[in-house]
Amino acid sequence: MKSLTLFAVLVTMLAVACSSVESAATAPTTEPTATSSSTTVTTTELEPAEEPLPDLGPAKELVGIDGWLQADVESLEALRGNVVVVQFWTFGCYNCKATLPNLEALYAEHQGADFEIVGVHSPEFDYEKDPAAITEAAVDLGVTWPIAMDTKRRSFHVWQGSPAYWPRTYVLDQEGRIRFDHIGEGAYEELNAAVATLLG
Repeated sequence: MKSLTLFAVLVTMLAVACSSVESAATAPTTEPTATSSSTTVTTTELEPAEEPLPDLGPAKELVGIDGWLQADVESLEALRGNVVVVQFWTFGCYNCKATLPNLEALYAEHQGADFEIVGVHSPEFDYEKDPAAITEAAVDLGVTWPIAMDTKRRSFHVWQGSPAYWPRTYVLDQEGRIRFDHIGEGAYEELNAAVATLLG
């Protein structure tokens, strides 16, 4: 009888444990839900950032650049006094392409208002090194802002160290200091709010 009672207690404990695990698995989480990479934010809906933007130090200069496309500028220094989004990307990168609709909206919203975007094109593969291919891809993808060709990925590594990422997006203030830094897709609201804050 004792062993039967012990067996009944063990079965009850096992049932309770399984119920707890199932409840935990189905319980709502407080983590943010991942959004589709095609989701973009309309910049006109955004307010400036509520919290002060961090000062992450001065931006490095671009080094080893092979030339510029779609631009008259030849350095970030020439853009001092503007808010500048600097994105390291390459046209064959799926994650990079997913960020472009939001950058297009941001550019349409603020272009000509002391604002610029610089796409630092740092190719991963040989076929992405050809300037004609970069130009064609820019047209196809709707990239109308200046492109700095970082063919040997020197700026890619000088800015990021190791490991380095595609895409990586920075926002520089009017003094050339980094005030926003994000790796990968997403954080579009935060990016756009940082730009709005710096533009006042």
